[in-house]
Amino acid sequence: MSPLYRQLADELRARIADGTYPPGSRLPSESELAERHGASRGTVRQAFTVLATDGLISSRKGTRRLVLQPALVQSFSQLHSFSQWAASIGETPGGRVVALVRREPTDLEAERLDLDPGSRIYHLTRLRLLSGRPVMVERTAYVERVGALIGGIDTDNESITVRLQELGVLFAHAQHTVSAIPAEAEDARLLGVRPRTPLLRELRRTTDPENRPLEWSDDRYLGDAVAFTVHNSVQANTLIRSAS
Repeated sequence: MSPLYRQLADELRARIADGTYPPGSRLPSESELAERHGASRGTVRQAFTVLATDGLISSRKGTRRLVLQPALVQSFSQLHSFSQWAASIGETPGGRVVALVRREPTDLEAERLDLDPGSRIYHLTRLRLLSGRPVMVERTAYVERVGALIGGIDTDNESITVRLQELGVLFAHAQHTVSAIPAEAEDARLLGVRPRTPLLRELRRTTDPENRPLEWSDDRYLGDAVAFTVHNSVQANTLIRSAS
């Protein structure tokens, strides 16, 4: 049988999930829960620690714990389609194109896309929405043969990934690097937040089944709106930690 603090944490987790304690509400006090479950206040505090670690409640001590708004979790197993992920969690995906230009690549873009000298790219800057709420700024460099197809896609309402797949472009592999970054001026303006607001930055290099580069993207998410999960095991561990 699980320790009492785990049982208490699981019960509170279930009450949060079923709406008994909705986001913004406060849990009963330590003393109330201790009396109700015949437990010590130390046991209740252990249960609170478990829930706080999982991001379900505030970790502030000396007051009744606040139930937090859950982050929307995106798994890397879904590869990289924002629209498909949004639909899978019951949200309505949306977007607004800020700019789509054909130009010379930067040195970094040329390196990440394995481009020959003189190559051109298509660069898309797009604001992504969840049910009308701005949550991410997407900046993607496409190799020219792929980017040339973007102009014929309704990028405000369609999934670029799905449409490109229908046109024969297969996204097979992706390498993701996630870090924290303060919002720059343009990020802040597009997302409607203050400059230097913490964002989650995802750098993504995507290749086709032959491992030929298709895109290099720099996506910046509101940190309080989206979380990522990574699934690994002792048999297959692709998680690499690095210092920024």
